Amino acid sequence: MAATENEQASSLKISLRPATAGDDEFLLHIYASTRHDEMASWGWDLAQQTGFLRMQFDVRHRGYLAAYPAAETSVVSAGGIPCGSLIVSRGRGEIRLVDIALLSEFRGRGIGAHLLGMLLAEAARSQASLRLSVLRSNPAVHLYERLGFIATGGDEMYAEMEWTSRPSQAEGISEHLSGERTHAGKSE
Repeated sequence: MAATENEQASSLKISLRPATAGDDEFLLHIYASTRHDEMASWGWDLAQQTGFLRMQFDVRHRGYLAAYPAAETSVVSAGGIPCGSLIVSRGRGEIRLVDIALLSEFRGRGIGAHLLGMLLAEAARSQASLRLSVLRSNPAVHLYERLGFIATGGDEMYAEMEWTSRPSQAEGISEHLSGERTHAGKSE
């Protein structure tokens, strides 16, 4: 019998550590992995792809710094293996999931759902809203909806989504999420 995503995530020790300047190439690699399918369809050679991805990564980084100057960037590890990144900005009454990305070989294992569970539990404990922006075509939209996020705005490309805590949620968030992980699909 195949292990559920919840069992897979539970069997991996998922950890976060602050990203450092020494992680820049790894963070670029993660970013590039999220654009692989898109880039493959353009017919560009490797040098063109590499240059474009570096430029896009740098512009995105500067944009995040300007919009979320206090955001914390973390390297995600599973079983001691670096596998993704998480960027979170915390403010009064709000936790903003700026970005979450996992290398393709680590998607669909419940790691993203585990990270979301950590943020949901933090939001519930602190009575904060958890907010994010997601590409409307991203399969993660369905995971966010199942976890109780609602669309609050956006544009043709991106949906703004929010999860608002209620006092009773702090205790039950882990149990709720563990059931959701088995339905998460490859949406991290």
